[in-house]
Order: sequence, then C-alpha cells, then structure tokens
Amino acid sequence: MATRCAVQALKVFIVEDSPPIRDRLIELMDEADGAAVVGVADTPSDAIAGILKTRPDCVVLDYQLIGGTGVDVLRAVCPKAPRTVFVVLTNHMDAQYRRLCLDAGARWFLDKSTDFRKIKEVIGALAPASE
Repeated sequence: MATRCAVQALKVFIVEDSPPIRDRLIELMDEADGAAVVGVADTPSDAIAGILKTRPDCVVLDYQLIGGTGVDVLRAVCPKAPRTVFVVLTNHMDAQYRRLCLDAGARWFLDKSTDFRKIKEVIGALAPASE
C-alpha cells in the first residue's frame, strides 16, 4: 500500500500598509491552492522582524510603507533568508523603483493597478503540488 506524503502549504507573509489591500491579498491567498498566510506587517521594522521569525517561502511586499520602503525590507532580509521569494506589488512603477527592488533581491515587480490578480498566479506557481 502506497502512503502519501503530506504537502505543506506555501508560507506567505504580506507586507502592506493599506488595510483594504492587505485584506484583499489575504483573500487571494485563501483562494490560492497550497498557500497559507503566516503573518502580516505594515512597517519595515515589523516586516523584518516578522519575516525573520516566521521564515516564509514568499513575501508579498508593497514598495511604500509606513516609515520606509520595501527596499528597506529587502536589504535587511534577503541576505538572511536567501530562499525566500519576494514579490513587490506597488503603484510606484517607475523604472528606478523596479531596478532598486530587483537589485535588492525581489524576484517580481508587479503593478497594483494592472497585475493585482497575478499575485494568485505567482503564488500558485510557487506552491507545492498537492495530490
């Protein structure tokens, strides 16, 4: 008789300072197969502490935060958590912000206005396959 291995959910941490957007991201994670939100934050310092504590597989990160930016988070966390995948979701789509985020360790840089639903696709692609 074959046994099944339990598949762990993709652990996602959300860093977003707008409560309605944060709530919508949590809803999207609930809709995504194989994903579980393990924490949320709205400031760089809370994000850094939360990410290092929970060790998520993926972080959905806003660029502009209360008291700083997503780049602050990327620079502080990426060297300590090299396997964590960072997806920046922002309204700040200028090339300079994109370059800063990608250079600091983000894998994706998405536009809140046009790419919001892509977050679910990204998470789905990262989540372990369930049987």
